[in-house]
Amino acid sequence: MKKPILSVILILTAALGACQSGTNTSTNQVNNPKKAMETSYNKTDEEWKKTLTPEQYYVLRQKGTESPHSSDLNGNFDEGTYVCAGCGTELFTSKQKFDGHCGWPSFDNEIGGGDRVKKIKDFSHGMVRTEIVCAKCGGHLGHIFDDGPTSTGQRYCVNGLSLGFKKKEETK
Repeated sequence: MKKPILSVILILTAALGACQSGTNTSTNQVNNPKKAMETSYNKTDEEWKKTLTPEQYYVLRQKGTESPHSSDLNGNFDEGTYVCAGCGTELFTSKQKFDGHCGWPSFDNEIGGGDRVKKIKDFSHGMVRTEIVCAKCGGHLGHIFDDGPTSTGQRYCVNGLSLGFKKKEETK
């Protein structure tokens, strides 16, 4: 009786951690977090704190994770473009979005096929994952998993707080 319960607990723990973001992806970030976030988009930490909400700052700049199912963008399937909440870079389209059943907005690819989202190996929480950050401002977006249902086989699991949404204007 104890073995099945232990197995269930281990499986649930692994499943809950699947979309959780790491807090440190390298030794460099542990020792010098300001240096780790340097990008071509130059803003000081204080400037970020002035332009982002505290929740966005936590996710984008401190690599936090919002609670699952907390973002309105998770259930948004309107036609439009998803942009980085930090710098406005267009990252994903509604055509790339699908219901990943994980509690966070899910996409199968990015706009441009590779130049807008930077991929970084993440060894946090005892797992090996691929973290995704905005290539322009370095803002933490989420992680990529190889369990997507589309032809790419990938699921970009993205924090809704790291995104903005521009609805496609209707034309007559």
